[in-house]
Amino acid sequence: MRDNTDPADLSIIEEVSRLVGVPCSARTVRSILSAYGDTLEQAVVAFRVATGERNAGDLDCRFTMLPPDLDPYAVALANGLIEATDHPVGSLLAELHAGFPIGFSGIDFGVVGGFKKTWSFFPLDDLKPLSELVALESMPASAAGNLDLFTRYGVADKVSLVGIDYRHRSVNLYFGAAPASVFEPGALTSLLRESGLPAPSERLLRFATGAFGIYATLTWDSPKVQRITIAAMTDDPLSLPVTIEPDIEDFLKNSPYRTDGHQFVYAITVAPRGEYHKLQSYYRWRPQVETTLLVPDSQ
Repeated sequence: MRDNTDPADLSIIEEVSRLVGVPCSARTVRSILSAYGDTLEQAVVAFRVATGERNAGDLDCRFTMLPPDLDPYAVALANGLIEATDHPVGSLLAELHAGFPIGFSGIDFGVVGGFKKTWSFFPLDDLKPLSELVALESMPASAAGNLDLFTRYGVADKVSLVGIDYRHRSVNLYFGAAPASVFEPGALTSLLRESGLPAPSERLLRFATGAFGIYATLTWDSPKVQRITIAAMTDDPLSLPVTIEPDIEDFLKNSPYRTDGHQFVYAITVAPRGEYHKLQSYYRWRPQVETTLLVPDSQ
């Protein structure tokens, strides 16, 4: 097989890995870059660091705005990046792409853990109600089970993207154009309580006042919402009303970027064991990313 690895992409991934103190497996990264080849040339590239045991020892790399007709999971299977499975996680992406128009796709991989996730973005003028997505045979039953919950809080009408985590067998549902009301302290506290998750910290409540995004993590193994994440886009995370964790602060001050301005997404996730923080730093950017993530209410 021809090696389609972009030396520049490999070099910058190794540089960021050194920055965060993670030993990059060049062989692992090279195999992924080679598998997707030319489809990565115009991709938006971001790196993500996070606190907590779940995220220790790896650096996540995210390539998005891949061609809409690409099946990134099929590519991973064909190139031995992941093993085939009879679990519904292995059939969900094909059903999703066959049943709905896709604006573009994406992948996540770790410099240690290898291929992890796929991302399917709906066109901005054709976001999907969760009530349609739950009809997919391979969608976790927990999505339908929590449809009424998400509807009551006004977020179920417009799902902007679906993430599928093959390692952890979970699904992320991103709620686009979420109403400002869901980020208010009372509503957010109530949503987390009804989801069976811990009450938000004061730090999260302050942070949520400037947030743009909310998404939920669901699995096939439990009827409960596993995690709720609140996210904010900014060019200066230190200006956010939240104390930045030291490890993340070091990364944001030194992470490289290949654009005129540096863009970040900062997020706080509420999980059964508490909260953890994530910072996504964009290395290669396109202006459309901001519109895609913020999803104007008019759409």
